[in-house]
This record gives sequence, structure tokens and C-alpha cells, in this order.
Amino acid sequence: MKIGIGLPNQVRDVRPETIPQWAAKAEEAGFSSLGTIGRFAYPGVSDTVTLAAAAGATSTIGLLSHVMVAPMWPAELLAKELAGIDGVSGHRLTIGIGVGRRPDDFPVEGYGVSDRGARLDRDLTTYRQIWTGEPVGGGPNPAVPTGTREIPLLFGGFSSATFARTARTGVGYIGSSGPVSVVGPSIEAARTAWKDAGRAGDPRIVVIGYFALGAVEQGRANVKDYYNFQGEEAAGRLAAGVSGSPEALRDAIHGFADLGTDEFILVGTTDDVDEVSRVAEIVL
Repeated sequence: MKIGIGLPNQVRDVRPETIPQWAAKAEEAGFSSLGTIGRFAYPGVSDTVTLAAAAGATSTIGLLSHVMVAPMWPAELLAKELAGIDGVSGHRLTIGIGVGRRPDDFPVEGYGVSDRGARLDRDLTTYRQIWTGEPVGGGPNPAVPTGTREIPLLFGGFSSATFARTARTGVGYIGSSGPVSVVGPSIEAARTAWKDAGRAGDPRIVVIGYFALGAVEQGRANVKDYYNFQGEEAAGRLAAGVSGSPEALRDAIHGFADLGTDEFILVGTTDDVDEVSRVAEIVL
């Protein structure tokens, strides 16, 4: 199982200048991928900006959103943004997509929360039209340069529609943060949908897990703050699940490795760049 690391782009009041520093240090340490969390209504840095910054600060490490709330974007604009990030990175980008659920994460009129699932299904077709160079805007020109590729898509979520999208148009599935007992059933549902759709091989399975090593209680407080919209109990449970010791990290990794996970993204909960080397010493 590969081990990636999440960038701290959605730590409250993150210092944006730490993002490229974190990315460069993670590549040097040997992590497989750099991940981002997507959300609008929170004082962090956009996942598209974060991915672009990481692309510029690195040359070999994979780039992954886990997950991007894609339906809050006009499809044509997002497709071009992502094509640009993928191109400047040398085709290192994989996009993990979710539909989201917080109304305040959908600030643009006409791109609200009510029809986001149906809109995403339409948008997936638009993405591929943009990426394959079809003309846009009623004129003769495509939106992207020749050589643009169809960016690999992963899907995150818990609904049957998510599993169907994974099987229909994705390369795999992203599980949420949580223990094997919670995330495992969703992974199996994605695998079942994949087989039922007649897809060859197995879907790529990625999971995420939060960690804090230098300032454990601050990291847990940050996670609780981020998830407060889910209510006190759920946010507290997610905060308590932050791995704060070498033993907890190893246990989480072994549990998901036994489940056949392809990649585990360890997500930082503070913007302390030294967290990269701390966790690398334990897991790499």
C-alpha cells in the first residue's frame, strides 16, 4: 500500500506560504501523493490553488483531491482549471470528486445544493468534452491545448449514486476518514458496483486518515472545528480518531492494508511543516 500525505490547505487560518514548503518536503521524503481537501465556506486555501502550488513546488509526486466539491463550479471552468494543473504538473493529477452537502459551500447562484447530484452527472460529460478538445462557446476553438488528457477520476461518498459513478466513469473510490469498521463497507460497496458494471480488474481504492504528532491536541481541535457542521458528537468522534502516536498510525495503516487499500493519505491537522518529517520517520 502506498502512503501519501495531505496538504494542510483546510486547517483554519492556514499560512498559505507553508503549502509549497510542505509539498516540496513531502516529495523529498518519498510520499506517493499530495492530497487536498475541498471546501468553500471555511478560512483555508482553495484546492485548485493548492494543487497548482504543489505542482509548481514538485516534479514527481502525485497530486490528488480528496475530495473536491465539484458541483459548486461551472463545469467548463473547472474542467479548464484542472486541465491546466494537470498539464503544468506533467500529468500527475488525479481528481477525487464529491457532491458535498453544506449549502454555504455553494455560493454561486444557479449552482446550489438542491440538484448537485444530477448536475454532477451532466458535468462529467462536459469535463470529457473539454479535455478531448471539443470546440467551446459556439466558436471553433477548444478550451485546452493539444496534448491535454482525460484526467483520472475517483469518487467519494456513501450513496448508491456515488458507487454507480465510480463504476461508470471513475478509476476508483475514495473512502472517508474513519476506522476500518466504518469505511470498509463503503469500499466493498464500490467494489461490488464495479464488478456488477462489468469493469475489468479492480477499482483503485484510496482512504484518508488524520494525524497530529507535534501538537496533538491542537490537531484534534482543528479537526473538530472543521467538522462542527456535523454536530458536536460527530465532530468529537472524528477529532478523537486523529492518530497522535506512532502506534496509532501503524495500526491504521495495517488495518487498511489488510483491506486491500491501494493508497492511504495521511492528512495533516496543523500547518507545521515539520509534521512531514515526523510522520515520514514513522511510516516510510
